[in-house]
Amino acid sequence: MRVLLTSFAHHTHYYGLVPLAWALRTAGHEVRVASQPALIDTITASGLPAVATGTDHLIHEYRERMAGEPRPNHPAIAFDEARAEPLDWDHALGIEAILTPYFYLLANNDPMVDDLVAFARSWQPDLVLWEPTTYAGAIAARVTGAAHARVLWGPDVTGSARRKFVALRDQQPPEHREDPTREWLTWCLDRHGATFGEEVVTGQWTIDPTPPSLRLDTGLHTLGMRYVPYNGTSVIPDWLREPPERPRVCLTLGVSAREVLGGDGVSQGDILEALADLDIELIATLDSSQLGDVRTYPAHTRFTDFVPMHALLPSCSAIIHHGGAGTYATAVVNAVPQVMLAELWDAPVKAKAVEDQGVGFFLPPAELTPQAVRDAVVRVLEDPSIPAAAERLRQETCTDPTPAGLVPELERLTERHRVRGPLPAASSLSTSDRLRRDTSRVPK
Repeated sequence: MRVLLTSFAHHTHYYGLVPLAWALRTAGHEVRVASQPALIDTITASGLPAVATGTDHLIHEYRERMAGEPRPNHPAIAFDEARAEPLDWDHALGIEAILTPYFYLLANNDPMVDDLVAFARSWQPDLVLWEPTTYAGAIAARVTGAAHARVLWGPDVTGSARRKFVALRDQQPPEHREDPTREWLTWCLDRHGATFGEEVVTGQWTIDPTPPSLRLDTGLHTLGMRYVPYNGTSVIPDWLREPPERPRVCLTLGVSAREVLGGDGVSQGDILEALADLDIELIATLDSSQLGDVRTYPAHTRFTDFVPMHALLPSCSAIIHHGGAGTYATAVVNAVPQVMLAELWDAPVKAKAVEDQGVGFFLPPAELTPQAVRDAVVRVLEDPSIPAAAERLRQETCTDPTPAGLVPELERLTERHRVRGPLPAASSLSTSDRLRRDTSRVPK
């Protein structure tokens, strides 16, 4: 069968698709990966054939223009699983009203959507697999009749949020049942002669690499898939050949913050100083811009711009990190206790689950102190129950099929959901035209 995978141009979101794409290729299926031009080199570096669609997104430029910085720091973007207060309609609507125009629509801009639909019409994929915020993939599948599914890179916070939003929406009087995401997607689909269905938001099914006990209840058809790390092109450093002589601890704040978001949400100097008196080997994946004037750190510290987590973490006794998708999942599959300095998107949800499972600690950046970091690291190194819990979670991940093991089920589901024959083309107003025509309906 022909399989089209798609992600908007953000490489860490794309990385979660790569092992499954290769599993499909090695099973004999035709595979193409479509994205905006900025991601094309990343796709080809992973050994997969790329299709450039549309123009690059301007998410970070818009954030900087509106807020003075590119970090997605709006307080309303707090998913229910990490909140202390019960979810109500105002908060649920607020999340959708912010994310739809300022993230989803920008990530899936009109040129990308239109080019992806055009490519799907010409290539006629049987299956479209899409990163969970790249709704352009669902639109292309809906227009062409392809089967389609979301491939998650973390807990299904958007699927869970959508389920709760719809339930709250349907409790409102008919005249107040606002739905910004549905409205935007309806415009996009109408432009290509197709109609909205809730599967355009949630997929016909979902592929979830999260350990079973940490999956969110979405009510959706979900397939578990064992997480297989992919860290991009990398070279294994020579020093990793030697086993550590003392407990090895990894400190990483990811590459997205320093390369895309304009900086980290925590002080690296405070963390390094807090750990200075511990007898550990610290591997800090920090570059010169992050180190600044740092002078105090553990005696056995190695600074490196980048090291692939799948190569480093098997030798680590603990990791301190920001809650990024690949870092978190790679720590889980290697049974590494985690100290999570979680702030953005789904990271607080993951961090809360890690702490609830006894696998580590959640330290919100707003409440972070050097002493809290030190205490957490000492606990994960000295309390035997924490690595034991991490090992139980690792074993749980092994109950799910690998990407290769999942391929036969994807073949069956594609046969069930694929609508044979392309749908007719149609033309209508673009999303930007509609926004200009009817600004009163745009979420404020």
